[in-house]
Amino acid sequence: MEASRIESPVRLKTPRLLLREFEEEDLLQVHEYLSDPEVFLYMIGGSADQQQSKESIRKIIEARSEKPRLDYSLVVTLNEKGRVIGGSRVRVLDPTLNLVYRLLGQAYIGFWLNRRFWGQGYGIEVAKALLSFGFDGLRLHRIFAWCDAENVSSARILDKIGMRREGVLVKNWMVRGNWRDAFLYAMLDSEWRKVEESKMC
Repeated sequence: MEASRIESPVRLKTPRLLLREFEEEDLLQVHEYLSDPEVFLYMIGGSADQQQSKESIRKIIEARSEKPRLDYSLVVTLNEKGRVIGGSRVRVLDPTLNLVYRLLGQAYIGFWLNRRFWGQGYGIEVAKALLSFGFDGLRLHRIFAWCDAENVSSARILDKIGMRREGVLVKNWMVRGNWRDAFLYAMLDSEWRKVEESKMC
């Protein structure tokens, strides 16, 4: 990863969205989606109370100062009004901490949106922006993602952005007392280049 190439603060633009660094002032709008059980139906931990949301933002802001920076958690806003509609993340993994990271990939991406903004194609824009940042900005070789096997919407997004479904992790994580299956997706930088080159043809 070429950390010197990354400008701070990070700002990723899409046709309709801006992915930027979290700020303390985002609390109320961030808490709106963090407190929604539907948003975290398929995720470990579930929804948050306001104090937990505040603590999450504090930890995200603190992580920005780590050197080298490994955690790029970005709030998702609408370009026009600056309205916060969700969160996103590129998390670079340190293989010196856990050898399994070498098996999975150099980083993973994740994203979640306020329920009011589902079904409008924003998830695809966010996911593409994260891949672009990971491959073009951080110069990563491999990025992976996963989603609950019953989370049809997330799986559809990962399919549409060209990530490869590599398999099913059977009963590999527990969500609120139930062992769940997950789909594992991945993409290589060479595959990303082919996707980008096809747009120019």
